[in-house]
Amino acid sequence: METKLVIGADFGSDSVRAIVVNAITGETKGEAVCAYPRWAEGKYCEPENYQFRQHPLDYLESFEKCVKQAVLECGPNAGEHVYAISVDTTGSTPCPVNREGIPLALLDEFHENPNAMFHLWKDHTAIKEAQEINDRLSNFNGIDYLKFQGTYSSEWWWAKILHTSRVDPRVKEAAWSWVEHSDWIPAVLTHHTDPLTMYRCSCAAGHKALWNSEFNGLPSTDCLSSIDPYLGVVARRYGSGPQNAGTCLGPISEEWADKLGISEKAVVGGSSFDAHAGAVGAGIKPTTLVKVVGTSTVDMLIEKYDNLKGKNLKQLCGQAEDSIIPGYVGIEASQAAFGDIFAWLRKTLMWPTHNILNHTSLITDEQKEKLTEELQEKMISTLEKNIHSVPKVSNIVALDWFNGRRYPNINETLQSGIYGLKLGTEAPDIFEALSMAACFGSKTIFDSLVSAGIEIKEIIAVGGIARKSSYSMQLMADVLNRPIHISAATQACARGAAIYASVAAGIYSSIPEAQVHICEDYITDYYPREEYVAAYAKTYEKFLKFGNFVEFSGQQ
Repeated sequence: METKLVIGADFGSDSVRAIVVNAITGETKGEAVCAYPRWAEGKYCEPENYQFRQHPLDYLESFEKCVKQAVLECGPNAGEHVYAISVDTTGSTPCPVNREGIPLALLDEFHENPNAMFHLWKDHTAIKEAQEINDRLSNFNGIDYLKFQGTYSSEWWWAKILHTSRVDPRVKEAAWSWVEHSDWIPAVLTHHTDPLTMYRCSCAAGHKALWNSEFNGLPSTDCLSSIDPYLGVVARRYGSGPQNAGTCLGPISEEWADKLGISEKAVVGGSSFDAHAGAVGAGIKPTTLVKVVGTSTVDMLIEKYDNLKGKNLKQLCGQAEDSIIPGYVGIEASQAAFGDIFAWLRKTLMWPTHNILNHTSLITDEQKEKLTEELQEKMISTLEKNIHSVPKVSNIVALDWFNGRRYPNINETLQSGIYGLKLGTEAPDIFEALSMAACFGSKTIFDSLVSAGIEIKEIIAVGGIARKSSYSMQLMADVLNRPIHISAATQACARGAAIYASVAAGIYSSIPEAQVHICEDYITDYYPREEYVAAYAKTYEKFLKFGNFVEFSGQQ
């Protein structure tokens, strides 16, 4: 059998992961992970100001190291059998570029300027600008440019561009255009970085830049210019329009083929955002909901356009043409925080330990580091083990709004809260309340979609928490009162990107055909337990009441 290898690379929030897959059998032949070195040092970020930026060199250096290592794992001469490579990235993660499409942070004068770097998806510095955009785009000359995405978020394309153009005139003047991370990597690999003609993926264009055929493209330049003339300039320089993931963008450049150790005959495929690639890698199909459960969550479905006519979903989810699988409307909803909630709790509980260890001379620095790592690693699992196993209606209720609320009804100004604390409350009780809050946030999304007439027959979960936390996933099944299948894919996003690559190479004619050969099965299933379903349903009612009180009582 001829060996046909394809590479999928997944640029996450902290690192890039690459897998090399035999496109015929679906077998993973090699894989690697590489962290972003500058990001790991906390550079260019100001969490207290909601600023999260990443240097383009982090992407390039980690990508080269990661892919080369994954290819080497496949054995000698494996690179000669690589037919294609595709990527996925976080989003919206845009960056200002010059006329040649070079990120400004790669130029000497902007090398250490965070505004000249990629604005990571969770950067919330543009809340004020997002509110302005909402006011104008919701009704401009009788057109609602937000009808397919709902409330515009500060995490998205136009808001970040507008904010940076206002706070940094030098960057605004030097930025001929802006590009998404998901579009820049394929452009670099093919040496086709001209902003006017470079690849723009359907996923980013539809969900974040508001491209839609009903508008004949982006929101009109008149509309965008009425917010700020600079947005009109960026719109005019956006290019001819988006293309699907899996589109063949041409051969990889000689430079990058050499850097990665793969054949110069390999082609570069179109890209998408990470969650969408994860949905493809998990096996998404009509009536199947794929939940990517990690630091945040993303819920995805695909639906035929005709089935969505007449449905007002703008406050429940985002819709974009061809964003997940060509020929379908991609439906996306999400929570701004899930795993991040538990990371916060762990960091909070570890604070005294960190500070005590830092000021003690009784043990060595190496022992301090080892002890800290061990405590952090065991923290959450210990809390899980000490939760009461008897189903009960909880008296402690928390909200999942640690990073605002995305869906339903986006409100980024919301903050979390915990109600019902008393002197007898212990750490496992707080952890349980936060776990329920995270799953209740998922339930509000799920129930809203079903109530709006979206048919959901099956749920597949992927991501770190889905694989590692049986407690969280059983809780999710009980709260949603639906079975949940856990995908075997350890790197679902990278596998989705590999599926894109196989289509770009012509090995398969479509993404659904490639999924049959490359997607993995389930490793386990969680089924709702009747007695827990009833108890959680009553606690959920408390969650809704508490949320209404916090949101509408003027306490925010």
